Amino acid sequence: MKRIVAFGIVVIAILYITMNVSVIGVIPWQELMATAKSDTRFYVMSVMMQRIYGSWAGYAITALIVWTAFASVFSLLLGYSRVPYAAALDGNYFSIFKKLHPKHKFPYVSLVVLGLVAFAFCFLSLADVIAALVVIRILLQFLLQAVGAIILRKRRPDLPRPFRMWLYPLPSLIATAGFIYILFSRPNFGKEIKYAFVLLVVGIVIYMVRAVVRKEWPFNALEEDGDPPLRVENDIERA
Repeated sequence: MKRIVAFGIVVIAILYITMNVSVIGVIPWQELMATAKSDTRFYVMSVMMQRIYGSWAGYAITALIVWTAFASVFSLLLGYSRVPYAAALDGNYFSIFKKLHPKHKFPYVSLVVLGLVAFAFCFLSLADVIAALVVIRILLQFLLQAVGAIILRKRRPDLPRPFRMWLYPLPSLIATAGFIYILFSRPNFGKEIKYAFVLLVVGIVIYMVRAVVRKEWPFNALEEDGDPPLRVENDIERA
């Protein structure tokens, strides 16, 4: 599995570098720099193909890019619809998301809800949505995962660890420093961090209400050593 991931990264990097070299070979970099802040930057590949093969090639590559973008969003929607479904099966989300289509056996409630949410975001600025999502995911997911790996290793050294982190804790420290740099180097960091803070507060409130109802941590009985009970799933990657 590790070799497959590493091989995929190398192949994608080679394809990406090849694509950029091909573009620079047709469109001078000075021209690309001049159009970086205009709408022309969205049509670089179309312009390149038009200059090589003519107008028909420009239209053709544009249609292919649109189709690829649609296929990417479609596949992501299908994939992410399984996340609320799996959470609902574990009892960690609304039970309605457990429903499957009676004939095709896919989580249609989760799929429809995610589609509606994506549709609502279409009315917002794409740049603002992407920037907010990047900051929110870094702050509430990636950064916490890097720090959490160290905390888990420190607090629960007895847990089985089928996955190892080479040069521990250096990768976590480097990732943490990189994520913090990305957050503070963004031009609209203040506005985007407010979105993340609001989501954080809302998430904590929802979890606390759920924990009270289900008598889970921190409202359940603590273990004798003072640490809260920790359920460990087999498929969670541990440092």
